[in-house]
Amino acid sequence: MNSNSNRIETISYSQVIDLSHIIDPNIPRWPGDPPVEFESVAELNQDGYYLRRFSMGEHSGTHMNAPKSFYPDGPGIDRYPAKSLVVPSVAIDICDRTAANPDYALTKDDILSWEAKHDRIPVGSIVLLYTGWQNKWGDARAFLQQFPGFGTEATCFMLAERGIAGVGIDTHGVDPAVDSTFSINKLVLREHKIVLENLTNLDRLPPTGATLVIGILRLRGGSGTPVSVLALIP
Repeated sequence: MNSNSNRIETISYSQVIDLSHIIDPNIPRWPGDPPVEFESVAELNQDGYYLRRFSMGEHSGTHMNAPKSFYPDGPGIDRYPAKSLVVPSVAIDICDRTAANPDYALTKDDILSWEAKHDRIPVGSIVLLYTGWQNKWGDARAFLQQFPGFGTEATCFMLAERGIAGVGIDTHGVDPAVDSTFSINKLVLREHKIVLENLTNLDRLPPTGATLVIGILRLRGGSGTPVSVLALIP
């Protein structure tokens, strides 16, 4: 796993932004994924405390994928070192392009244009793609029917030439909906890096400077996990 061991270990911040959606039974779910269910197992007036059990898929809600999703011998979510889950980020806004083309895929030219304004993507950063799809979260059909994502050339470029720690997006997949092969997931997870999906509040992030703190559930052998993602803003 990428531990980003060369980063400065001091983090200063003035604001914390939650990038995770609230989990409830009505959230958009990938076709075939299990439902989100809550069941009370203890009641305050009967048992002296309130407790529920819950059930959901490993890739529902705001979540992180693990290599085991696509590679039989790949590590599960429990194998990510804690240090790899505190990671600097950059945010690329492509809302103008996705508004015109909901199947839009990030290009290498998009990255170079962004870097011309904000400088080179730092090594060890996670690249967050703000598409505007976070605003469709309350309408499962609109959220899932069609959505943009990362392009193959752009992803290969960032992995090989920028040494990124991973990718994240406000849609249900880093792969555009038109790509049924999960090619972007496979490219990133083959290198045991980070894939975050169903993020929110990406519009509140600066283009550079934010640090993500990714809270995983260490599900043994898990293909992924729901996550709590906090952004620390300088």
